[in-house]
Parts: sequence; C-alpha cells; structure tokens
Amino acid sequence: MAFRFAFLLLLLCILSSTARSDLVISRVDRQIDLTSHIVRAISSLKVENIGPDAVSEVLLAFPSVQAKNLAAVKAFSSEGRGKGKSPSVALPIEVVQPEGTPTNLTFYSVSLLKRLEKGHTLSLDVLSVSTHSLKPFPGEIRQAEAQLVVYQDSAYYLSPYLVKIQTLAIRLPGGRVESYTKYPNTKLAKSEIHYGPFENLPAFSYSTITVHFENNHPFSVAHELIREIEISHWGNVQVTEHYNIAHGGARTKGGFSRLDYQARPHIGGASSFRRLIAGLPPRAHSIYYRDEIGNISTSHLWGDSRKTQLEIEPRFPLFGGWQTTFTIGYSLPLEDFLFELDDKRVLNITFGSPMEEVLVEKLTIKVILPEGSKDISVSVPFPTKQWQEVKFSHLDTVGRPVMALEKTNVVPEHNLYFQVYYKFNNFSLLREPMMLIAGFLLLFAVCIIYMHTDMAISKTSASYLAKLQWDEVQATVQHVQNIFDQYLAVHDKLEGSLRDLSRTGDVQACKAARKAADAQFKELAKELKPMLVFLQSSPQASSIWPKIEELVAKEKEMQEKLMQKHSTVVDCFEKKLSGREMENRVAAQQQKLAALRQDVDSLLEIIEEI
Repeated sequence: MAFRFAFLLLLLCILSSTARSDLVISRVDRQIDLTSHIVRAISSLKVENIGPDAVSEVLLAFPSVQAKNLAAVKAFSSEGRGKGKSPSVALPIEVVQPEGTPTNLTFYSVSLLKRLEKGHTLSLDVLSVSTHSLKPFPGEIRQAEAQLVVYQDSAYYLSPYLVKIQTLAIRLPGGRVESYTKYPNTKLAKSEIHYGPFENLPAFSYSTITVHFENNHPFSVAHELIREIEISHWGNVQVTEHYNIAHGGARTKGGFSRLDYQARPHIGGASSFRRLIAGLPPRAHSIYYRDEIGNISTSHLWGDSRKTQLEIEPRFPLFGGWQTTFTIGYSLPLEDFLFELDDKRVLNITFGSPMEEVLVEKLTIKVILPEGSKDISVSVPFPTKQWQEVKFSHLDTVGRPVMALEKTNVVPEHNLYFQVYYKFNNFSLLREPMMLIAGFLLLFAVCIIYMHTDMAISKTSASYLAKLQWDEVQATVQHVQNIFDQYLAVHDKLEGSLRDLSRTGDVQACKAARKAADAQFKELAKELKPMLVFLQSSPQASSIWPKIEELVAKEKEMQEKLMQKHSTVVDCFEKKLSGREMENRVAAQQQKLAALRQDVDSLLEIIEEI
C-alpha cells in the first residue's frame, strides 16, 4: 500500500495540470474516527469560486486503494455563518471519471442544489465511511494479548483543488499508541493525534501517515445477513434475520482458557466480544433468538416508547477468526410501517441491520408481500441489486410475490428507510377465509354422505356368503379345540387318580374316578360328533379337516392306552404286586401315552395357527 501511495506522489505534477482552477478550498478540517473497526472521516470544506463562471458541482478525490473500501460517501451543504447558518442539506453524489485523470484515483461528483456564483463561498461537509481499513498487526495474537492495528492515510487532504489551510485530527480509542508518523506540527493529546495546520498546498497533494495503535473494539463482521420481512394485512409485519457473524480482527493463536476468560475477561480476552445489541422498533413484540441447536436464553430485552433494545449473547465468546450463526425474529404492528398513497400501499421500513457497529459484507432483504399484490416497485436511497421471486405458504394458490434486494459492504449509515410500493385489492383478504370455510363445508358434506351410506357388502354376493361360511368354520374349530382341552383335562384327572392310589391304596376311589372319566368321555364324544360332521362336509374346512381327523384318531388311541394303563395299575394293587413289577408292566404303556400326548399337543398348536 505504501508503494501505491508513493506512486501517487509521482503523479502530482501531471494531475496538477488537469486540476480545476475555478474552485479553491479556503479551509479543510478533517476528523478521522478510529475508535471502531469502521473508519469514519468527516471533512468540513469551505469552497470558494474564483473562476469567471458559476459552478454546479464539486469533485471529491480518493485513492483507488482506499475507494474500494468505501462503504458510503455523503455530502451536506449549508449556507450562512453562526446562528444564521441554514440546516445541512444532503446533496446528490455519484462516481465519475473526468477526462485526463488516471485510473488509480476515484472521483465523486457532488451536485449542488444551486450554482455557486463567482466570488461566493459554500460550506460542504463530506462523510466517508470505510471498512477493512484497519489492518491487525500482528495478524495473530494470544488470548491474553491486546489487539494492535495499523491505519494508513494522507496527512494532506487529497483534492483536485488548491487548499489554502487544512488540519487533520485522528481520534483513537484509547490505550497505548505504538507509533505514528510525526511532522514538525504534530502532537498527541488525549487519544487524539493532530496534524497541521498546513497552508497553500497544491492540488492532489499527498503525504502518507501511518498510525499503529491498540484497538480492542469488537470487530463484528457479518459475512452474510438475510432479512425476511413478511407482510400480513391482518395486522402484522414479521421480521426474521439470519446472521453468519464473525470476529474480523487479529486471529487467535494458541489454546483458549475458559477459566482465564471467566476470571479476568478484560485481560484473558480483551479483544473478544460476547454480546451484541440490536436496536429494534419501539413496538416490537414476540421476539426470539435461536441458533441451529435451539433457543438461546442468554438475552436481555428492554425498551420504552422510542426504542426497543435486544442484547444477545452467543453460546461462546468470539475471538479473532471465530464465527457463529444465529437467527433473531420479531413482529411489528402493521399500522406503524404500512401506509396508503393514492391507489397503492407503501411499506416504509429500515434497510440495514439493527445491530450496532456491525459490518455486513453481503445483505439480502426479501420483502414478502401478500398473495395478489401487483405493480410492485422499490425506492432505495442507494444503489442495490433487485429481483423478484415467488414464495408459497399455507393456503396459497399462485404464491406470494417477493421483492429481493442485495447490497454488499453495508454499514450502520445504510440503516435508512426504503419504500416498497404495490397494489392490493381488499377482496383478496377474503381468499384464505373463504378457502377455509369451503374446506370445512366440504368436510362436513363428506361426513354426512358417509354416515348415510350403507358401505356394507351385499348379503347375496358370493364373497359375503363365503365370508359367513369361513366365520362359521372358524367358530366350529374353536369349539373343537375347547372340547379337546376338556379331553386332556379328563386325562390329567385319571393320571391324578393313579397317583392318589399309590399314596393311599384306595382302590375303590380309583375305580370311581375311572367310571366318572368314562362318562365324561362319552358326553364329550356326543358333543363333538355334529361338529366333525359339519367340518367334514364344509368346503371351507377342506384345508383343516385332515388335521382335525388325525387329532380325533390320536386322542381316541390315547384314551384306550390310558384305560389300559389304569386297569393294569389297579390289578397290580389288588394282587399286591411289588412296585418294580408294577413299573415293568406299565412302562411300555406309559411310553406310548407320552408320545401320543406330544402328538395331540402339536396338532392343537397347528390347528390354532390355521
């Protein structure tokens, strides 16, 4: 950068020949504010016309290396002196390139409200706002170190006109000053460096100065900000802002100690920042603050009739090079921002970010208008990229028109009001309520038709008769299973009577149990017979009948074997045979009974699954 400034000095002799001789700047007082990471320079000029003709414009010159960082340039004029001085009036300004000037200078033309006549003087205040003009030096620091930055400019006011008297004051944020360029008439007092006065400097005079100083102000830079402003004619303006914000200062090297930061934040993290303040409109409500994880509770809100302030704290402090993303949202009363002008609606709302001292590298604003809006136009006090989109939301049919605006290098000075004009028919407000009413009516009509319509299958159809027959087969099979469960219960009672006989020796009780079991078997067989006849004759039971038939045979065989075992045991007791001899006689019968019982249980399980 220093080489480029030196190169400008080589052009002075060339540029002085192309300088305008009809204007002279009788005095320039410059003030450069370096307390923030956004550099603001205010130049108060007294411009005098010494030429023969009236002048309608004043040229401002900036080195191109500085002009690329200019976020805003504004000019204001006032007439008179002292108490009779008129209020400042903003003047139109635009970038120009006069003939015969080199490309490494950028010129702005300030258009005067009325021509400056010969011999007259004009007071002109010029505000220039620059970003990325403070360079961290060193570029990396540790957590406990203070942040040092370097700023370069000219001690002389760069102008295409002769400057008779000029001064320069540079305001610093306090703290130590490592070094600064010194002139014979330079002094440092109370965090301000004063240069000048310099007298009778020719046009395009330039002399580089460098200031190396401490600046721990939060270097908050939003790489991208998307603001969505959704208008509802039912009385609400919903604003949603998506931030991708970072610390743009010197990068942090080494580890981060949470203990040091919590115990001594002014020493263990002097250059970091952990909170941001957003100035919201006075009647903002329904305010929320969240990130990708969810809602963040570290926020504070207060306000009065003039403003509402939201103080937010990210989940972690931001050091140099660190970044985070989050979203804030709030609602505004419609009547405060939407007005009627002739046959159009006008949305009047601020453009930039509500965050204090945040540089937005890329700002996108999307104004979502109600469905049915047309003839949309925008009025913005500075150049922006514009286009239209369509967004679909609940109950939309053709979509809501979206007016999108985009601007880079946005600073707080851009937080001005802009207007969106559109036409809207009030009957469109009834579209969504009528759709809801029609939807509910349709739902009720469908319910009424359903309740009064017989949806059953015809009782004479083949499918309905087949279903009835299958239901009857299933019920019969279930009854058969219950009877076989009773069979098995009688078997268990007979086995129990044999165990009682071995314990008590009461032969008569055992014979009585057998007689009762035999009677139960006959009753169950009588009950089972019509069911078996039905299943055998039913086509629907053709798949299950073989298993039932096998089950009947197995159970009958099981009855016979159990009766034989019962007779053998009773006979052994009556003949008073030994226990070993009794076991030898019934061993084969017991083995056969166990196999039959297993087969019967398996068949019952198969039938149940069918």
